[in-house]
Amino acid sequence: MRLTTRTNLALRVLMFCGTNPDQITPSPVIAQACNASANHLAQVVHALNQYGFIEASRGRTGGVKLARTANDINIGDVFRAFESEVPFTECFSPETNTCPLVSACRLKSAIGRALDAFFRELDMLTLDDLVRGNCGLTELFAAPPTISCQGQIAG
Repeated sequence: MRLTTRTNLALRVLMFCGTNPDQITPSPVIAQACNASANHLAQVVHALNQYGFIEASRGRTGGVKLARTANDINIGDVFRAFESEVPFTECFSPETNTCPLVSACRLKSAIGRALDAFFRELDMLTLDDLVRGNCGLTELFAAPPTISCQGQIAG
């Protein structure tokens, strides 16, 4: 099993925001901290905003922050939001399935049960579980100080 790059980046963005919950951070800053291209990260930020996990604003004072508390963001929900577009196997997509074994295959149900177990495990995690007390993550994602309109370092 392999996660899509979008899901991976979505989790990085959420963990960044979860370690900096009181800040609005520009996307390029998050992209640099997450070792991601600004363009790809912008697409993920847009999706996270549409799904209601973050609030994103444009402009000189714009940026990204969590839309709700880290404890209210379920990791299983994040995975479902980003992975639901990509069927795990061809036979999980009736519209594009061309597998000739589908009517007699027992593997599909086994994979379905495995995926259910995978999501059950993720449903037990919140973003708070991933970031609270995680000093290493907090250090990696320490937001740089911002510059105020008066040219003074804030924060």
